[in-house]
Amino acid sequence: MTFPPFKTNPRILLSNDDGITAHGLVVLERIARQLSDDIWVVAPSVERSGAGHSLTIHDPLRPVKISEKRYSISGTPTDCVMVAINHIMHGNPPDLVLSGVNHGGNLGEDVHYSGTVAAAMEGVLLGVPSIALSQVWDHEKDIHWETAEKFGADVIRKVCTVSWGKNVLININFPDVMPDAVKGVIPATQGKHKLGDDLLLRHDPRGRPYLWIGEKRMSDSARDGTDLRACDDGFIAVTPLNVDLTHGPTMAALGKVFPA
Repeated sequence: MTFPPFKTNPRILLSNDDGITAHGLVVLERIARQLSDDIWVVAPSVERSGAGHSLTIHDPLRPVKISEKRYSISGTPTDCVMVAINHIMHGNPPDLVLSGVNHGGNLGEDVHYSGTVAAAMEGVLLGVPSIALSQVWDHEKDIHWETAEKFGADVIRKVCTVSWGKNVLININFPDVMPDAVKGVIPATQGKHKLGDDLLLRHDPRGRPYLWIGEKRMSDSARDGTDLRACDDGFIAVTPLNVDLTHGPTMAALGKVFPA
């Protein structure tokens, strides 16, 4: 089973993990309006970066209507997409979910922690083609939002000419360069770098120790074909991610050990 081709003037749902007031969401809406005039926004009421694919199950969710087709929700990015499709837009679902534009890249293992990617993953689980978009950023410099805004709509259009498997979402990362320095677009595999390599030991004013997860990464951007290498080289990285985590070769090996 594959998703149908991109339709004319699709109904698009926007979400993110940086919150309803995030500038990246403003950029995403500008991108989306180049594709359609039927735009819905459902995003967390506050920043939920690093929330992953978490659900709120022990507290009530409170959707707040800000304006026509625009809502904030007191929950995670996953909550937002689930509530949008199953409640706010019930009976009139989106044709496409766009999540982002994230303030910083979602490369390599970031995808397992990212609320931006999780919102797109929830869209896929609910049967809607979904794309996560992130703007790579050097924390000591200004973020190049203009790069995502210039190329976003065209990359989405081209991605949507390809049929995706029902368990696939698309992860797009824009490099940390000005628009005129972008070298092109590359289909890329998921690279490898691990958040949490730099655990900072600090002390509060009372002298009690605590840990803070830092930004340092042990990254392998030398591998050709990865999202890390693509963005380091100034390319836009487009990575198809599979929601089904089953590993085929190991499954086949287990079948020999545990025959039916």
